Amino acid sequence: MPDFQTLLIYTIPLIFAITVHEFAHGWVANQYGDATAKMLGRLTLNPIKHIDPIGTILVPAILYFTGSPFLFGWAKPVPINFNALKSPKKDMILVALAGPVSNFIMALLWLLVILFALNLQSQLLIDMAYFGIAINLILGVFNLLPLPPLDGSRVVSALLPNHLAYEYNKLEQYGLFILVGLLFLGVFERVILPIVQILNHTMLSLGGLI
Repeated sequence: MPDFQTLLIYTIPLIFAITVHEFAHGWVANQYGDATAKMLGRLTLNPIKHIDPIGTILVPAILYFTGSPFLFGWAKPVPINFNALKSPKKDMILVALAGPVSNFIMALLWLLVILFALNLQSQLLIDMAYFGIAINLILGVFNLLPLPPLDGSRVVSALLPNHLAYEYNKLEQYGLFILVGLLFLGVFERVILPIVQILNHTMLSLGGLI
């Protein structure tokens, strides 16, 4: 059973990662004409508004306590009405990419936290920041997979002709099952993890930590 300090190290970066990710979707959508998230009170950084009991709490907890080699989770998706966007096809791409981009930005911010924490000699903050970098890179890369309902699929859908996009989006009803199957088949270790490791190594090198 992990102690309270260990839970802090993992929980705080994860909650920030998924909360800001969803907020970014809603914020960009609002900028381009869709105020759905704002009207429903989801255009906020309050994590309580975004927590999904299964994706934010149960799944990460199961992965952690079972010793899984990876840890991820998700929040309640921010509702987006793509038809309300000023230019639905083009703006859909921007809204979709906002989430992963926010994760990559947060990874850079956690890198700054490490540099700051080193001066303070705060091991707790250093460990938290290292995990913050890792979880944000994982979520950023993971969500770019072209599998509905992940963000990468929204980009693909926006680039396809309407009739093909319609057929492609039908996969969303099976998305979770396909995703779980792919993860069990080793997609994480063979595709996502190598990319994350390259990005992580590059960031730490830029920060003079390697």
